[in-house]
Amino acid sequence: MECKIFLGYDPREAIGFHVCIQSIIETTLKEHPLQLVPLHGAQRDGTNAFTYARFLVPFLCDYRGAALFIDGSDMLVRENIENLIGLFDPRKAVQVVKHDYVTRHPRKYIGTSLEADNRSYPRKNWSSVMLFNCEHPCNHSLTPRFVSQMLGADLHRFCWLRDEEIGELPPKWNVLIGEDNDDQECAIAHFTLGIPAFPHYSECRYANEWRGRLV
Repeated sequence: MECKIFLGYDPREAIGFHVCIQSIIETTLKEHPLQLVPLHGAQRDGTNAFTYARFLVPFLCDYRGAALFIDGSDMLVRENIENLIGLFDPRKAVQVVKHDYVTRHPRKYIGTSLEADNRSYPRKNWSSVMLFNCEHPCNHSLTPRFVSQMLGADLHRFCWLRDEEIGELPPKWNVLIGEDNDDQECAIAHFTLGIPAFPHYSECRYANEWRGRLV
């Protein structure tokens, strides 16, 4: 199945974006051609450069086919991403890993210019990996005008969808490093607190593997 892959890009974490791309090349592109699309947009509310742009993926695909969004700036792909795309369910508008947690870390990006409060909220990090059915009628609501007028909190909670329209992906496809259990199976390592390039997180789980993708 053809599926565009959109990767969130923030210039402040450019090194993390290139590690993510390299990890996809090493796990997937040796076997299957893929279309990888950097996603960058206007910043609002002090957020990163793709916080809102991610919700325009169906629009950018002309509301056709399937598309995957991942936070490209702070992720390490450890398994063939075609295995994730193969979980596509045409009955759902979007599929996500449904995290249900309260953060153990009140601050994130510690020691960097990005340092900020790390607040807990419903459906936190659900939108960091999204497998979209771009053709689903409900996703036609995701126009540039709609996204520009909505609060980030509402978009990240999938305000345009009913609960039953949100499908579930296996937890291994969005493992939150420093939040999830260390023994959890991990296909995508998500350095949501800070990438290993930042000194405070240089010894976190999978840090050596992350550094091994630097080329």
